[in-house]
Amino acid sequence: MGSQQNRSGRCSCGSVQFDTTDRPLFRAYCHCSICQRYNGAAYADVTVFRAKSVAVVDESKISFKAYQQPPIVQRGTCIQCGKPALEKIRLSLMPKLIVIPSGNFADKERLPTPSMHIFYDKRVQDMKDGIKKYEGYLASQIGFSLALIKGMMSRS
Repeated sequence: MGSQQNRSGRCSCGSVQFDTTDRPLFRAYCHCSICQRYNGAAYADVTVFRAKSVAVVDESKISFKAYQQPPIVQRGTCIQCGKPALEKIRLSLMPKLIVIPSGNFADKERLPTPSMHIFYDKRVQDMKDGIKKYEGYLASQIGFSLALIKGMMSRS
């Protein structure tokens, strides 16, 4: 885990700060209505890490909320600026994940290229970028899971 793997970032106001100690598993665009509402944007550009690879300086500065049940995804906003800080995902039989808005990284150009669009059927604008697009809940979950497995396997 050399310094080349480390990435740091913060929320919009700088109150929530984090460092990563390993490379991301993958990066994706999510077009689901929850991500649209949570991010205040047409889609979310997110980077996914194993939770153990992300160190948050002071997690008490984040307010977490589950937008649907069961609360598999806890979306965290900065209590100071109200902007997205990070999300926690807890899936059975999978490692705990941290999803970070890609725009929260200080050095965004060091992030991987997005590998997919999920929940593309909920999009509010077309994306003509040649990236794989998954429509619907099941297809989007499969695409996310495949990217997660690929990201975990590439570490071995």
